[in-house]
Amino acid sequence: MTRHLIGILQIATAAVCSCLLASAPAVAATAQDTYPNKPIRIIVPYTPGGNTDILGRLIAQHLGKAWGIAAVVENRPGAGGTIGVNTVVKAKPDGYTMVLGAFGNILVAQSLYKDLPYDPVADLEPVILLATPPTILTATASLPVQDVRGLIAYAQKNPGKLNYGSSGKGTSNHLFGELFASMANIQLTHIPYKGSGPAINDLVAGMTQLNFAPFPLVLSQIKAGTLKALAVTGASRSPALPNVPTIAESGLPGYEGNGWFGLMVPRGTPPHIIKKLNVEINRILNDSEVRKTLSAEGAVPVGGTEQQAAASVTQGIKKWRALAEKIN
Repeated sequence: MTRHLIGILQIATAAVCSCLLASAPAVAATAQDTYPNKPIRIIVPYTPGGNTDILGRLIAQHLGKAWGIAAVVENRPGAGGTIGVNTVVKAKPDGYTMVLGAFGNILVAQSLYKDLPYDPVADLEPVILLATPPTILTATASLPVQDVRGLIAYAQKNPGKLNYGSSGKGTSNHLFGELFASMANIQLTHIPYKGSGPAINDLVAGMTQLNFAPFPLVLSQIKAGTLKALAVTGASRSPALPNVPTIAESGLPGYEGNGWFGLMVPRGTPPHIIKKLNVEINRILNDSEVRKTLSAEGAVPVGGTEQQAAASVTQGIKKWRALAEKIN
């Protein structure tokens, strides 16, 4: 009788184990399918109203709508955007906290900050490359120049009298200005702000004379005549301002400067979460209304795989390191 009961228990135990093993993949799949099940934070490392903020809110709006969850933008400006990035580096790698990385805090931060508290390659994982927009070399209405050649001539006759604002040290509009001054052999004084919004406000007020400005922040003033568009920094003209030439065709052959915006998560975030984010945001970037909105503001969406995004980071770091080190 005892042997009979033991045999029954052994068979039952084996059956239970087999069921548990068979259900393990299903349990794992269910765990993966639960993401996301709570609000997502997108850290924007600059002040509200700038081009990074606008892009972040557009992605958050569509991501939250698609997944039926709250996707919240949190602005963490300061130190050229590095404070916001470091916040995400320290966050739990679960896909619920991500950063909208930009040119300055991802591509050139290591070259500009000796005590940078993070490594953009080792501490973060790219989800997707969002856009690589050019900027507009914009002048205050009172500056007596109409084009790049006129600006260079004016700067040569008035050394040290031209200031240009940026959204912070090491940002794209900072380095685009340094590249311009270096190639034109002129002197420009850099005035860093905590974001593009405050920098453009001072440009309109005449506190600074120039800005390598994001399209969304100056298009209306340019059309109204409050500001002047001298040239765009990309390799080709922008559909948003087809009559405005590039800097390269206006007197500085070879000049090119494009921004960089990518969504990134802390290192260690599960690959299936990164893939799910990548697939959904690619879908968002391919939406006709989203493409129309971004293109009208000079930012043609890029998209692609997470591997392509990672490659753009390493290539961008290599490209801009030399200039960043040159300007110390």
